[in-house]
Amino acid sequence: MHRQFELKSASPRRYSHILGYGMALWCAAMVVSGCGEKNAEGQGRGPQATPVQVQVIRSQEITNSTEYLSVLKSRHSANINPQVEGYVTNIYVKSGDRVAAGTPILQIDPLKQQATVSSQEAQRVAQEANVSLAKINLERSLKLWDAKVISRVELDTAQNAYDTALAQLKAMEQNVQTQNVELHYYKVSAPMSGIIGDIPVRVGDRVAVTTLLTTVDEPGALEAYIYVPASRAKDLHIGLPVKLLDETGAVIANTNISFISPQADQDTQTILAKASIANSKASLRIAQQVRAQLDWSRGQGAVIPILAVQRINGEYFVFVAVNEAKGTIARQRVVKIGEVVGNDYAVLDGVKVGDHLIASGTQFLQDGAPVLEQINDKSAGVEAKPDIKAK
Repeated sequence: MHRQFELKSASPRRYSHILGYGMALWCAAMVVSGCGEKNAEGQGRGPQATPVQVQVIRSQEITNSTEYLSVLKSRHSANINPQVEGYVTNIYVKSGDRVAAGTPILQIDPLKQQATVSSQEAQRVAQEANVSLAKINLERSLKLWDAKVISRVELDTAQNAYDTALAQLKAMEQNVQTQNVELHYYKVSAPMSGIIGDIPVRVGDRVAVTTLLTTVDEPGALEAYIYVPASRAKDLHIGLPVKLLDETGAVIANTNISFISPQADQDTQTILAKASIANSKASLRIAQQVRAQLDWSRGQGAVIPILAVQRINGEYFVFVAVNEAKGTIARQRVVKIGEVVGNDYAVLDGVKVGDHLIASGTQFLQDGAPVLEQINDKSAGVEAKPDIKAK
């Protein structure tokens, strides 16, 4: 009885300890159970799909082209250089003037040449007097020969003196004529009708036969001078399409290659190619610089937006949405790109027409990540529809 009393008397404190310990165990079990259910639930659902904008890769005409700087020149242009040396005393025209053939352009000081002409003319007059005297002596000698007064040698001497004086007179006349012709060179005239170009000389400048005075260009037809690297010589051919572009990229003229130089420039290693331009509206100017686009080839091919392409370590990558067993996922692919076509790249390898290209949100994607497609390709006639699986 005593032992039973002691157990009953001590049970309240022991039961309280046991009850507290049991409650702690129950709470810990609930926490562990809840965490297990959460983990199990998370593993069951997996990562959520990322909504992405998808564009169906389309095909369009791709032009393989290259742009070069071109200079426009007149097909009928003349560089005006003086044929004599001297100082410029007068300029009769200004740049941009329209002139007819023979119109005076510039005057070089002719005083020295005029003095030379005057001297030659005086010598010619003096020689005429010598010819007259030699003629009189010859006529007198002939009469004396007829009268048997002089010998044959004296007659021949008189004849020779007259012939020599006459020959010298003719030479002097030719010299005077030459000096008069040269005197005309001191007034520079337009060799043909056209427009006066830049005049780099001024009144008072001394010019030589190598000095460029100005140019005269016929309005109308022009030629585009295009310098193509020698490495592309094999692709050049007569008739190659050429587009002339302004500073905004707009086409201002369509033409074709009409001339190809047979040799390359040794300094620049370029080949000169020319393209004729009608310029009927006179919208292009001589010496104007324009961009010349040479279209090497044309063909159909796939294009992708430039903004959808990522460059990593010198290689280009894109994400495409593919339908696999786990659903629609993003796959990263290496692509080989070609020329820029507007706002797109021409694709040479890596993707094909009809693939679903992920066009936005690629910076948050990884290879194999689930995605939710949102296609909006108006050019293909497809409206925006969520969760369209790639086929």
